[in-house]
Amino acid sequence: MTDESSDEEEQAEATAPESVHGAPVTSSRGQKVLHPDRDSYVEVVGALRADGYVMCVDVTAVDYLLDPARDLPPGVEPQRFEVVTSLINHAERSRVRIRVQVPDDDPVLPTLFDEYPGTEAMERETYDMFGIVFDGHPDMSRILMPEDWEGHPLRKDYGVGTVPVQFKAPEART
Repeated sequence: MTDESSDEEEQAEATAPESVHGAPVTSSRGQKVLHPDRDSYVEVVGALRADGYVMCVDVTAVDYLLDPARDLPPGVEPQRFEVVTSLINHAERSRVRIRVQVPDDDPVLPTLFDEYPGTEAMERETYDMFGIVFDGHPDMSRILMPEDWEGHPLRKDYGVGTVPVQFKAPEART
């Protein structure tokens, strides 16, 4: 191997984005943020659990319909929805956030229920409010809205209803 080729390899390694378990990593306010694709989401979360991230504290979503621009690492294509999962490692006193891009035309992501049974209600809330289905979930039904409710209220294109305000007619003065 020549000195030139080893220098080029070192430069490529130095400029390559950091990754954890194959997922690109960014940082936000001192916290690691992983950006796996939908296909590797459960695998990355399982590897993090094995690393000591034994508690899932949140699963939610963001609808970027009106503001699609956001910071993502190179190679991660922005989609309308982003599912955000937060894990805690108590032994190391650290957190990690996982941001997965979910397209509008196929809002489906595998469930984390088998890794973290406590995500059952959080995934149902995300489904109820955003319409993102968690494939393999044991009870993918509404949890906040009535079963016959139409739509998903936290989607940016959800029609905001109006409540007509009825005012009393002024009383006649004598």
